[in-house]
Amino acid sequence: MAKILITEDEDALRSFVARALQLDGHETVEAGDGADGLARLKDEPFDLLLSDIRMPVMDGIELTHQASAAFPQLKILLMTGFAEQRERADDLSGKVVDVICKPFTLPDIRKAVAHALAA
Repeated sequence: MAKILITEDEDALRSFVARALQLDGHETVEAGDGADGLARLKDEPFDLLLSDIRMPVMDGIELTHQASAAFPQLKILLMTGFAEQRERADDLSGKVVDVICKPFTLPDIRKAVAHALAA
């Protein structure tokens, strides 16, 4: 299965998503903000970056720009609970597979990740 980096500042949501993806056999690594996520990307290879857009230190938009420049083959899936944040991701269409809106269900996130990995 895939190795997935989950970058999300909300601990409970990050853990929920990690457990959901582990049910599908994926290996998950967690980061609490974009800067930590970028550091982890530089330390080891990943198949997918699953990142919140709105985070402290470095947001998901900046993380996407830096990650896609450094790792052009990396698949990126963003998540957000804010409509205006989704609109900010529109200019990333060539860099991200999709943006999933919060709140989402367990089947929603599992399906979105499966789709992103197949893209």
